[in-house]
Amino acid sequence: MTFPALVTWLKERTALSLLPESVLDVIAQALEERVVPANERLVVEDTPIENLYILKQGRVEGDRNNQSVAAWAVSWLPGAIINLQELLLDQPAQRTVITRNECHFWVLPGEKFRELAAQYPEISQSFSPQLAQELAQLSSQLTYEQERQTILRPYLVNKAKRGIIGKSRYAVRLRQQIKKVAEDRKSVMIFGEPGLEKDNTAALIHFGSAYRRQPVIKIDCSTVQSSGAELFGRAGGKPGLVEALSEGTLILNNVEELPEELVPQLATLLETGTYTPVSRSEDTPAQRLTCSARIIMISERRLPKIDPLVGHLIKVPPLRVRKADLGDQVNYYISLTCRAKGIAKPRVTPEALRRLQAYDFPSNLRELQNLVERAIVQSDGARELTEEIVWPSQSKKKQFRFNLLNAYPGLRHFLRSEWWPDRINYGFTLSVFALIVIVGFVGPQNRQENFALNMFWAWWWPVILVGFPFVGRLWCSVCPFMIYGEITQKLSLWLWPRQLKAWPRHSAEKWGGWFLCGLFALIFLWEELWDLENTAYLSASLLLLITAGAMIFSAIFERRFWCRYLCPIGGMNGLFAKLSMTELRAQQGTCSAECTTYQCYKGGPQKGEGLATGGCPLYSHPAQLQDNRDCVLCMTCLKACPHRSVELNLRPPGIELWTTHIPRAYEVALLLLLLGGVFLHRLPELQAQWGLSLDLTKFWPHLALSIAALSIPATIPLVAYGCMKLWHRVIQNLDSTFSHPKPKPFVQLAYGYLPLVLSGNLAHFLRLGLSEGGRLLPVTFATFGLSGEGLPIWVAHPAVIAFLQGVTLIAGLILSVLLTQKIAGQQLRSLLLQHLAAVVLGASLWAIIVGY
Repeated sequence: MTFPALVTWLKERTALSLLPESVLDVIAQALEERVVPANERLVVEDTPIENLYILKQGRVEGDRNNQSVAAWAVSWLPGAIINLQELLLDQPAQRTVITRNECHFWVLPGEKFRELAAQYPEISQSFSPQLAQELAQLSSQLTYEQERQTILRPYLVNKAKRGIIGKSRYAVRLRQQIKKVAEDRKSVMIFGEPGLEKDNTAALIHFGSAYRRQPVIKIDCSTVQSSGAELFGRAGGKPGLVEALSEGTLILNNVEELPEELVPQLATLLETGTYTPVSRSEDTPAQRLTCSARIIMISERRLPKIDPLVGHLIKVPPLRVRKADLGDQVNYYISLTCRAKGIAKPRVTPEALRRLQAYDFPSNLRELQNLVERAIVQSDGARELTEEIVWPSQSKKKQFRFNLLNAYPGLRHFLRSEWWPDRINYGFTLSVFALIVIVGFVGPQNRQENFALNMFWAWWWPVILVGFPFVGRLWCSVCPFMIYGEITQKLSLWLWPRQLKAWPRHSAEKWGGWFLCGLFALIFLWEELWDLENTAYLSASLLLLITAGAMIFSAIFERRFWCRYLCPIGGMNGLFAKLSMTELRAQQGTCSAECTTYQCYKGGPQKGEGLATGGCPLYSHPAQLQDNRDCVLCMTCLKACPHRSVELNLRPPGIELWTTHIPRAYEVALLLLLLGGVFLHRLPELQAQWGLSLDLTKFWPHLALSIAALSIPATIPLVAYGCMKLWHRVIQNLDSTFSHPKPKPFVQLAYGYLPLVLSGNLAHFLRLGLSEGGRLLPVTFATFGLSGEGLPIWVAHPAVIAFLQGVTLIAGLILSVLLTQKIAGQQLRSLLLQHLAAVVLGASLWAIIVGY
């Protein structure tokens, strides 16, 4: 810029236009141009002035860092003169001055300016009135600001505690929401569970906005007076917080606890941006005022009366869905605590982090911080925080659980090896099953001379029934039906490459259970009418038919569709597995925090510790399992998981039936069918007890009696439930004030009979197992035409068998009563009729099993 142009610019664009042109010429000759980068500190408050700055281009801000009042804050635009007042009055710098972008200045050294001021009195004379006016205005502003600060000081928020920690999609989205909301002045509703530091989110919004230098206050609405004078002030009296805030931010914490009298005023403030101070007299209403403050509200839930009036809604996600951020959160709290205590920062072991990820943190971040502080105190300077030190409270899903895989590393190694179950299945089960079926067709046809019949009826049935309370559906892992189904699936894909059909889940869930229930009824009738227990080729045919079903559906659908939805044996196994004392589950927190591939569910190649697998054969995710019905303990998920999330737990037997269980009508039908099956197996005893003279050698009388034996026992629970409903209705009609709990649905209460049904089936097959199972060696020799004389046999005395049968039935009855109480959660007297039905059924089973 040329000298004449500079003089013209000073005269037209700056406050120096008050000076004579001769003085401007002298000042212009002394000016030097200087470029200052962004965020450079030009002047520091309370230090001597070195230069006079005239802003040519850029943006500059000034403020006093040791003052909380807004009167000192100022922003300068091109043409502004910086430090003029201080140089004229010989004062130190009143403000700290910072460039906000690259700025161009005309600079005049302070000493040179003082010389010119002494040489040309016009300079002081021209600016003295202006300085006096500015000082008076500043004094007035400071007085007002001091009054504001007196009102606001008890509620001031000086800074945000921290930013949003973590890299999960929830943390990223929350940061994006805060950034977006900070761009405007609309009202905000922040809601979420307790302990999420929602007030810190509100502070981040304010300090991230263009009004961050304005005050921000936080008020607990539960302590606000119902008059509203504290918020809105009194007409003609002390101003309220809304007025004192000016363009600041008002954070209303726990807004759901705001007095009901103030809700309409808050709604008006949000809707119109105006409010009315509290008037001392109803005859002289106060004048409505405009609110310049931003309103941010914090609540633990949505508020239907307020939400529609709010400009922005932000839901802060709970910690249980942000498990991927747990590691960062824990490290932050460790750093915070160790810095405060002046100690070395310990490391968190992966096992401890997994334990934290398995916990849901009902109190969220507040609880996590307390837990970390407690762990550091207990660690006593240790270099690592182990899972023994980091111990959150157990969730309901983790209560009374003992992880066998952690306690017995050898068990984990075996279950992850090729032996379980592949080598057992393809090296042993496959061939043994083929041998049994062949022997069933070509060998002797009675149970005394055919080891295949002995194995199936005297060994398999008792062993699998005894196993249900201990290992659930473990049999399904080595089931020969699905082994041949998997071979068929692989062979058909090799011969005819194609995409197998996806599961029709909706139809299968709706009708699959009824299908397998019908198949089981037919199997029961076939077994009784054609004496399958003592006819080898028919028993082998039954095995082949079930195997054929598995093979056909394996050739059509992917994975084990037959096993999950259609297999009658699988349906029974899934029902009784609910009583098991073992379960396979996964740590939901670890799965949600660390897993991105879901290889346990979908399958995939080897990843870290996780082995290559085809995914869960039943399409069950271990972290989502609610009961044992849909888990066959094949351990595919254990092999695939690279994060050690899968657990094999000991638990209270049947705990899922009164916690996470979802009742299903077809399972209840199958339960009642299995109950009737016990009576069907004891048809001769029933005929003798009922005094029936039917000839069971004839088909139709035999069929009619078999159907009756299958059906009639099911009517006892149904009649008992009907009487319970009728009794409840009668009581309510007689005395409407009498509080009597309504019976829960039958489909839910019926599971209480499950232990009795299992014990009834086991008691029946104990006779075969204890009287004929020990004859396996001589029977095997007889199968191949050899003499088995002299071979050892192990046979229990009939009295011992009767004793064990009786103990089994009594235990089943007692457990049924206890289980019914747990499922119903009601007083004993409310369930007397169901317990009476269980006693009747137990006595009937005793009569036909132990009494004969």
